[in-house]
Amino acid sequence: MPLILDHVDLRVRDRSAATTFYDSFLIVLGAVKREGEEFTTWRIPPAGAALDDAPDNFGIVEDRLHVPGAVRIAFKAPSRDTVDTIAEILISQGASNVEMDDGIYGDSYYGVFFEDPDGNRLEVCVNN
Repeated sequence: MPLILDHVDLRVRDRSAATTFYDSFLIVLGAVKREGEEFTTWRIPPAGAALDDAPDNFGIVEDRLHVPGAVRIAFKAPSRDTVDTIAEILISQGASNVEMDDGIYGDSYYGVFFEDPDGNRLEVCVNN
């Protein structure tokens, strides 16, 4: 089923630091990084397809004056084990406010909530 979004374009204060942070866990999800002059994106191409054929992407752009908002962006994980692995990576990378799902969303949902180095609110979850 296709997503309703085409891409996410998130602002960060330090693109280099943010790229290292995001790369540490997005590669676990199978994402491939692409860097342009003013942006970094990650995509998960379909099996056998070229990177540019991936239908959607998550990207960051540097904005030294960025102030994080209350929006939360969730990345889809293939399994609970993947969520647990990423939670460990986030802690080792110094992510802020790392919290595991407490069951509030029911038995079919499992996730880790956290903030990136700029205070952007994120999560990685499996929801089936």
